Amino acid sequence: MLAEILEFLFILLSLVMVIYLLRHCIFTVTVLKRSKCDVNLSKSDYTPTVTILIPARNEDKVIGRLLRRITEFTYPKDKLQVIVIDDGSTDQTERIVREYSKLYSYIIVLKREGKEAGKGKPSALNAALKHAIGEVVICFDADYYPQRDIVERLVRWFKDPTIGAVQGRVVVLNEPYNIVTRLIALERIGGYVVDQEARERLGLITQFGGTVGGIKRSLLESLGGWDETILAEDTEITFRIYLAGYRVKYDISAESYEEAVYGWRAYWKQRYRWARGHMECAFKYFLKVLKSDKLTPAQRIDGLLLLNIYFMPVLVLFSWLIGILLCLLRWGQWVTNLWLIPILFSYSSVGNFAPFYEVGVGAYIDGRSRACWLIPLLVIVFFYNILICSKAFLDVIVSKLIGKSKYVWEKTEHNGYINSM
Repeated sequence: MLAEILEFLFILLSLVMVIYLLRHCIFTVTVLKRSKCDVNLSKSDYTPTVTILIPARNEDKVIGRLLRRITEFTYPKDKLQVIVIDDGSTDQTERIVREYSKLYSYIIVLKREGKEAGKGKPSALNAALKHAIGEVVICFDADYYPQRDIVERLVRWFKDPTIGAVQGRVVVLNEPYNIVTRLIALERIGGYVVDQEARERLGLITQFGGTVGGIKRSLLESLGGWDETILAEDTEITFRIYLAGYRVKYDISAESYEEAVYGWRAYWKQRYRWARGHMECAFKYFLKVLKSDKLTPAQRIDGLLLLNIYFMPVLVLFSWLIGILLCLLRWGQWVTNLWLIPILFSYSSVGNFAPFYEVGVGAYIDGRSRACWLIPLLVIVFFYNILICSKAFLDVIVSKLIGKSKYVWEKTEHNGYINSM
């Protein structure tokens, strides 16, 4: 009886991996069919008021660079409001921001101290939302360095009443620094050049990334702002937008550079937060997506696959253990010959970790042929993410059982390294 159960689980997990593999193949072919994207900015008479929110906690190494870039924006300054949330910083962040605030009237400092500070990005954004006056709210992380005309590129789409949010592309700024930053750059290429672009073209669930993107303020307020109880506030707000009957537009031409983490320890902290938050969203929205009458059948399928991306490394590990057990115990002779299936599919089926096909094609479209030599090293990242997601999964299960979460928000550290652009 046990052998039959293990065989069934093994076959079921293999089928799930095949589904994800087909998904990535469809995304890749979709983008390859029309690899050239229009990056020209057409003139538009639609210029709504815009509020830019920048949460910052001990960001003195990077905040000045972002604010200097914002002062260079080509969007009308009389329609721009910038709110920097100094979330209990103990370095020179407040001093730097106040210097800019004195020089530019549209830059405002919102200081959070004491018990209110340090509760995480969603809490900081909600505090600033109360002071926002723009029709569109755009978010930037403190380490970002956007295009001068990025506001125009993002807000032009809000003329369409069905669009609730717009997401731009993230490009790694410090890619040449070391092997970690180079591999993260490949992940970003796969995710934004292929994955997000394919979702946009196929009319699926385009994901709002929480930065380099904007949301209609009226919609955001009607949804109650950002959810402070979930670590992946960007994924959470994405599904609320779609379930409310709106959609997220992806504009690959709206680019902003980011500072990727520099080491494996920082990578663990960042991806653990993403994985755990995404899993929390899966528990919250799985049934809602399945039952929603606001989504098309294709969007419901894509939404379910997107919600479960971070569970995939855990399932891959589980399938390996089952396959090894079946081989050692010599159960299910025909299945033992197929136990390598999960290994064959795992590398190209795990959605959020830049699968081979999407990275390769994304690098090709981006004209990054030399970067393709690093693609085999993503196997290291894949195994590392198995550990990260397994830990996140166990912690989520424990938090569900005890009824509360013990996780304390850990911000990503930024060093201020600037690559020549």
